[in-house]
Amino acid sequence: MSVRLSTRDLTIGKTRSLVILVIAEVAAMATWFATTASLGAIRAHWPLSPFQEALLTSSVQAGFVAGTLVSALLSLADRADLRTLFSLSALVAALANGAILLCEPTDPMVAVLRFITGMCMAGVYPVGMKLAATWAKGDLGLLIGMLVAALTLGSASPHAMAAIGGLDWRAPVAGAAASALLAALLIRFAQLGPNHTKAPPLRLANALDGFRRPALRLANFGYFGHMWELYAMWAWIGAFMAASFAARYGEHPPFDSRIATFSVVSIGAAGALFGGYAADRLGRTLVTAASMAVSGLCAVGIGFLFGGSPWLLLPVALVWGVSVISDSAQFSAAVTELSDRALVGTMLTVQTCVGFLITLASIHLLPYAVDFLGWRYAFCLLAVGPFLGVLAMIRLRQRPEAIAMAGGRR
Repeated sequence: MSVRLSTRDLTIGKTRSLVILVIAEVAAMATWFATTASLGAIRAHWPLSPFQEALLTSSVQAGFVAGTLVSALLSLADRADLRTLFSLSALVAALANGAILLCEPTDPMVAVLRFITGMCMAGVYPVGMKLAATWAKGDLGLLIGMLVAALTLGSASPHAMAAIGGLDWRAPVAGAAASALLAALLIRFAQLGPNHTKAPPLRLANALDGFRRPALRLANFGYFGHMWELYAMWAWIGAFMAASFAARYGEHPPFDSRIATFSVVSIGAAGALFGGYAADRLGRTLVTAASMAVSGLCAVGIGFLFGGSPWLLLPVALVWGVSVISDSAQFSAAVTELSDRALVGTMLTVQTCVGFLITLASIHLLPYAVDFLGWRYAFCLLAVGPFLGVLAMIRLRQRPEAIAMAGGRR
């Protein structure tokens, strides 16, 4: 016999579960940039080629793509227990990051362990969004925005760990491993919301739904343009800040570039929350298009401040940090609203799978752009994605299916 919970009980359960979920997401996502944040300390002791530097991040992206592909084909996010999948994924990520401490950073095994970490994140990020969506009631954009804010803070946290650890490259890696272990334990105390649906039958063709339906396809295309920019910016903004400060001040900048990088990435959490709040009230396509227009302009303009005063550079970087992520959750919210309810987890997983596959190209291309064009023009390469994404959002807004988004606000 099912028991109908009172409104008060549902509100308490929702608040408690979402707080637990957000903390667990922050903790688990610390593993993503654990070695990227250590890059400066690694360079101080080991010579790295541009390919090796990019591999410290792109191996995680590649693992995430592989993990989401398997998850999408098997509809794991719609068929497995969400808390168990999240917990096991975070636990394996913690073990993989802990094992990195047994290796030198140039050891090929590090890339393998980072790949495993990425695969595990496929059981954390899309699964966390699906879990948040089970509690949505007119606030889907804000709830998924909270998850993206958690992802942003978690992704930024290794930069703070690196600043605290000085030139010890192991500090962010060890901190991320402990953080992921905490996430694996904590998520067990979250509850599923009333929107949780019965698992669909296993059909491999379900994974293609996101490309068969025109409205879903456009929402995904917008996300792909956004992802071309996002992770390459996050991966290389620290190197850009360090090089810019060094060009102006040599070895004695007025403040640590790692703290500046942490600030630029972590401020995106506020952008994700504001983007979710605004999109629920103004519309998904409007907020995503505006965010991508601003972030694309920042990508084009920030290079012209290279080597200049950090008091000019940092405000532009902070605006970029906000705008580059403020739209992210809204693509996921749009896919949630436009999808068959029983396939929401699979559609979110497919979306992130292809999006992160795209990041592999932009992350690896950017250091070559720096070598060829210099920092002044390198980030212009990233602006292509958001500008194409704006076009996709304009087209989506014109489609009749868009009325299903944000309570009719498109």
